[in-house]
Formats: sequence, C-alpha cells, structure tokens
Amino acid sequence: MAFPVEFSTLQQALAARGYDEPTEVQKAVLRDDAVGRDLLVSAQTGSGKTVAYGLAFAHSILGESGVLGPAGAPVVLVIAPTRELAIQVHGELTWLYGQARAQVVACVGGMDPRREARALAAGCHMVVGTPGRLSDHVRRGALRLDACAVVVLDEADEMLDLGFKEELEFLLAAAPASRRTLLFSATIAKEIVSLARRYQKDALRIDTGGRNQPHADIEYRAIRLAGHEIEAGLVNLLRFYDSRCLVFCATREGVKRLHGRLQERGFAAVALSGELSQSERNHALQSLRDGRARVCIATDVAARGLDLPDLDLVIHADLPVNKAILLHRSGRTGRAGRKGVCLVMVPHSKRRRAEVLLASAGVNAVWADPPAAEQIFARDAEGFLRDPALTEPALEEEIAQARALLEGRGADVVAVALLRVLRARLPAPEDIALPPPERVAPPRGETAWFRAGVGRKHNADPKWLIPLICQMGGITKAEIGAIRVFDRETKFEIAAHAAARFFAAAMASGSELVVSATTAPGPGPVRDLGPRPAKTKPARAPEARGKEQARRKKNKEKRGMGF
Repeated sequence: MAFPVEFSTLQQALAARGYDEPTEVQKAVLRDDAVGRDLLVSAQTGSGKTVAYGLAFAHSILGESGVLGPAGAPVVLVIAPTRELAIQVHGELTWLYGQARAQVVACVGGMDPRREARALAAGCHMVVGTPGRLSDHVRRGALRLDACAVVVLDEADEMLDLGFKEELEFLLAAAPASRRTLLFSATIAKEIVSLARRYQKDALRIDTGGRNQPHADIEYRAIRLAGHEIEAGLVNLLRFYDSRCLVFCATREGVKRLHGRLQERGFAAVALSGELSQSERNHALQSLRDGRARVCIATDVAARGLDLPDLDLVIHADLPVNKAILLHRSGRTGRAGRKGVCLVMVPHSKRRRAEVLLASAGVNAVWADPPAAEQIFARDAEGFLRDPALTEPALEEEIAQARALLEGRGADVVAVALLRVLRARLPAPEDIALPPPERVAPPRGETAWFRAGVGRKHNADPKWLIPLICQMGGITKAEIGAIRVFDRETKFEIAAHAAARFFAAAMASGSELVVSATTAPGPGPVRDLGPRPAKTKPARAPEARGKEQARRKKNKEKRGMGF
C-alpha cells in the first residue's frame, strides 16, 4: 500500500527513505475527516508519529505545487520536551520537506542562542525546539509567531511532567488564534484533556493504541539476582546478548558509576544524563549511531524521546517507579516493526515490588537467572565461527604462513591461540551466585546465626532492621528466622541455604551495620525483637510514700520563699 499523500514532493521524500506503507497513526491523521482539523492523538512510542504530524499539516502550509514559498516568519512551530527529541524532529522534517524546499531551524537549550537568533532572522518555514528556549526567543523578539499556521506539541505528557506548563501556555497564547493545534501524547491524562480544551477547537480524538499498554514487539524478561550483584549481572547480560543496548538508571550518580565500571571492564559505553553539556550528549548519541559505542547508560530524563536505530535491547538496571516509566523506557526498542528485548533486573529484596509493577503494566515477563560464564563462553564460540577472520577469503601468502604454523605447532595449539586472541577482545564475564529455584521458608533448625553491632542502646527496631538485613544480604524476609536483641548487639537467624550468600553479600555491601557469623545465643537476658513491655514501677510501702510526700512539700515551701 502506497502512502495516500497528494503532494508529489512528499511522496518522493518518503520513497527515498523506503517508506512503503503507513503506520496506524499515519493512516489515522491522513483520513478525510482529519484534514484541516485540530488533532488530539494518542500513540505509542516508535509508531512513526513525527512523520505522521509532518504529513498532517501539509495541507495547511503547501500550495498546489507542493513547494513552499520564500522563507520568512515560521508557519510551523513544533515543541518537544527534550533537546535530543527536538534535534531528531528537526532531522525528520528536514528530509520529509526537503523536496518542498523547507528551511527548518532548531532552537534548543545548550546551543548558542545568538546563532539560533541569526537563523531565525534569516527566515525559515519551521521551528523546532524545547519550551524554555522557544519562550526565550519569543520574549526577546527573535521569534515571531504571528504567521504561524500550525503548532505541534510532541509528547505533551512528558512536557507537563517536566514542569513546562507555563512555557506551553505562553507559546500557545503567542500564536494566532486561527492556527491549527496538533497535540501528540503517549497518554491522554486529565492534564492533557484540560490543555486540549483550552487551546484546541473541535479537535479530532485519535487513539491508535491502548494507553499505557505493553508494546507487542517487545519481549520482557525479569532477571532475579542479589542486590550486590547488579553490576556483575549487567556485565553478563551485556556479554550474552551482545546487542546495541540502552541501560536505565534512576540517578545521575548511578549513570556515572555504571559508565565508569563498564568502561573499566572494556565495554564501548557512553553516558547520557542531565549534567552533561549538549555537545557531550550529541557526541554520545553519534557514537551510538555510527557504531563506535554499543552501550548507553542513561537517566529517564536524558533518554526521553530518543530514537536510536537498531536498538535491540533495553535493560532496567534500576526498577522504574511506575508503569508509565516502565513502558516509556522499554519503548526505546521494538520500534517501527522491529523486535526488541527488555530486561528488568530484580534484586531479591524487590521481587514483590517488581511483580506488582509488571502486573500493573500488563507485562507478562519470563523470570530467569542472569547468564553464567559458561553460557557466555558457549555463545562466544558460536560467534567466533562467524568472525571475519574465519569467513573472509584467505590470501596465498596467508595460507602459506598458516601451513607453516600448523607444521611447527600443530592444529590444536594454533586453534587455542586463535581462541585466546578472539576472547581477549571481549570483556571477561563475572561469576554470579545463582539463587535456588524456589524460595521457601526453612524448617526450624536449618539456620545459621549472625551478629550485628547494634542493640537496644542503638534503638534496634524490626521496622528498620528487617528491611536492612534483606537489602544488605540480598535475601527475602522469609529467609530470616528469629531475631534477638541484647544491649549492644543483635543476633538473628538466616536460612541455611542462604547463609553463605548472605554473608558474602553483607561483607561486599559496605553497610554501616557490621555483620559477623556467630553461634546460637546462649542463656541470658535474650528476647525476641518486638515491642518492649511497658515499664512499671515497683509498689512502695506506705511509710515510704509518706516520707516522699513530706520531702516534696518541704521543697515546694522553699521555692515559694525564694530559695
């Protein structure tokens, strides 16, 4: 099916890019009832919405010739939540309207505003930018919106989440009331509906996919492992899948730490976070696109709107805080009809939280352990057989040298040497302690005792001790037995099958709660950790009570006399 586009200039651009058949959202905006109207569109990430709204406003700016006139004040304004998305949209509209002779200008934070102002003064047809930078140009008089025929809000939900409501309202109020307003959002929340009611007229509602529903082209897997082995598990996952990958962390510090650790292990990795300059972020993205980097570690904010080609794998190193972020992160893969894999790393102590999160998002994930070193080496052996060193045709002199090597050393020795050379190119996998298949409460007696250096004098309390023990040792609450508190220390039981793993994890965690192995508590003032009984004062004899009352009366009389 060919694109139902009337303008030959756009048809030529689409054909040159290999666009044969429109996606669902592109079909929807090209329907007869959508022509010339305001649109409120809900579409999944990776559905081709940039091209969709580029085609949707064609009738509003192109004449019968399909070519734009001389550049002046912009006729199209596209507002995007992040610098990366704005730059990507700028590139998409540039090729889509290239045959129509469009001049497209990008205005984003982190770039030279004076250069942008000069480009605007020289004249353009379309402006793409972030809310803050666009508002600044309007206030300074560098950007005039009086000729604007179309305003597009791309990923409007993300812009509201990032706190750009005032900037959006300012820009929409500055554009002519007669303009078309195209609002694209992954979800249509109450805030989006409110924005649409204020700034759109008789908008056509288009919903091309379930809201906050998992992408059908993404395979989800939940990887269970101990909390202290997240980095080791990530190394093995990257080695096993060997794909271009986007790794999500919750904080900038997490991005910085993982980026450094992966580079130390030999991975071609780049980082994306809000603290980086625009040139650093552009360099990181370009490294991914041209293949110099294979792994990108990013925060949620830095990765909003990213469209990385050939991205087959997304890894959640930190659990998302809600289902919307889970689906947004995961949607960076499985785009434009490609298949993708999403791996959610789940520490033992967060198993229940992960199960609730996946269920709320409608995700049916396969639970699995991280790949072991043996599995990675087996996968490597398969890949070595496809290595160019073995598949490319050999030259005559190379064959002669190979035969000489075989005569001098033998086939086995030469093959082992080749294997070592090929393996030396790859980061070494990590040894990971795999959990038992099932987690069950241990029978009484099959436990080991441990000691922590906090007690009653440190306000030891189960409300913080049990979660800390679980987090520190990578175990579940069911694997903790009796807990007994002394004045300066606490002794507690751990299931026998988890004892060695717990001890190793506790020592590696660097927690302030010092843990050491011990024997079972002996006789003495030991009690289970729980609410303390209320203290009661011993009853006093009548004579003692009388003496105490007399003493208090005497002290009161002294205070009244000024003593």
